[in-house]
Amino acid sequence: MIDHSGLSVADFDKSKAFYEQALAPLGASFLVQIPPEYTGGVKVGGFGQDRAVFWLNQGEPHRPSVHFAFTATTHAQVDAFYAAAMAAGGTDNGGPGLRPHYSEHYYAAFVRDPDGNNIEAVCRVPQ
Repeated sequence: MIDHSGLSVADFDKSKAFYEQALAPLGASFLVQIPPEYTGGVKVGGFGQDRAVFWLNQGEPHRPSVHFAFTATTHAQVDAFYAAAMAAGGTDNGGPGLRPHYSEHYYAAFVRDPDGNNIEAVCRVPQ
């Protein structure tokens, strides 16, 4: 249903570095930066695996903060996402583990990004 989405971030370079590290264990990387002549001088760039689906643009951060959940294919990917996001300067918002109150096989970890958004990696596959 959703083709792509993104966030406004206070410090584009800081957030780009955070997401490059946090999303790497999920197989995602920074794929494209839009030339400033197309953005009115605002930094805009996208992350994904084969195409950009998660975008950052420099601007006023969202208030209240928002939540994004990224797909992981294994519990180990969730664990690696959490470790990478924390090492990149994220703030713990719920370490890796099963969340049976969501569903029987919902294994996830939650981290706050540099702007306070709730970023999650989730695996729904039994392991």
